[in-house]
Amino acid sequence: MAEDKAETQAFTPGPGYRQFKGRDEFPSNILHGTLACAIWIGSMHFNVSVLLFSFLFLPFSKFLLVVGVLLIFVVLPIDHNSKFGLRLARYICQHMSSYFPATLHVEDINDFHPDRAYVLGYAPHSVLPIGVVTLAERTGFMPLPKLKCLTSSPVFYTPFLRHIWTWLGASPATRKNFCSLLEAGYTCIVVPGGVQETFLMRHDSEVAFIKSRRGFVRIAIEKGCPLVPVFAFGQSHAFKWWKPRSKFLLQLSRAIKFVPMLFWGAFGTPIPYQHPMNVVVGKPIYVKRNPQPTTEEVLEVHGQFVKALQDLFERHKGRVGYADQSLKIL
Repeated sequence: MAEDKAETQAFTPGPGYRQFKGRDEFPSNILHGTLACAIWIGSMHFNVSVLLFSFLFLPFSKFLLVVGVLLIFVVLPIDHNSKFGLRLARYICQHMSSYFPATLHVEDINDFHPDRAYVLGYAPHSVLPIGVVTLAERTGFMPLPKLKCLTSSPVFYTPFLRHIWTWLGASPATRKNFCSLLEAGYTCIVVPGGVQETFLMRHDSEVAFIKSRRGFVRIAIEKGCPLVPVFAFGQSHAFKWWKPRSKFLLQLSRAIKFVPMLFWGAFGTPIPYQHPMNVVVGKPIYVKRNPQPTTEEVLEVHGQFVKALQDLFERHKGRVGYADQSLKIL
């Protein structure tokens, strides 16, 4: 691995390189940025706060009423084409891109064609993979008109959160749904490390839990969709966090599909710190469509992706201000 790093040269922008600065593209202010973050991220805390307040300060019958109202929002149908919802999603994407600010770097924009589906392998997960906002369809930086971000299933059973994230372009991270979206021409953003990557994350280095995650590679081969490495620099500084390290917590996290942990941002709130974020999109790894790839074929392409992600990190870390940072691929 050390030899690979030594051979990796810093990225030199070519004619196809594009850079999209959120603050330049979407002029905003601290009020709009904070509100956008609060709507997207704070909705998780809102549910917990409402339940806790109701349980502690309201009669039990009123507490049950609150629970009932929240359950209605769990099953309330979502209008995917809601004008209000899509307008809200656009507001969140644009003002969050300006808030940090977030910058998207695309090594070669000419590698991406609007009539083709891609699989974007995004790392790291961090506390929350909020850098995906730069890739979202409502942000409009990428020349891809159909984009979905595959997200853990519990999101779609959480009041309010399920509506907001659906309008933002999130979709359940199931194999059936993944395959259906690719067949329909949607580019899918996947975070392969998922819950385990959050459990393993560290304060002193970036972690990509990807060596044993091959399912997204297999599906990309089955559908003939190019794999694209994506790395988010600075995302890990959006929150401070604390979590116990134990096998029980890991098993619990896998069961409930999120890591029970404490995390906080500005002034101890769910609002992330205004730390600059740079999301880098590498070159696609083209694969030959094969509905039934062998284990050896999957391993070969997976190895190419892991190396491409490591190289992407090494090529860009110096130019975006993280020259001394290391990436541990587990």
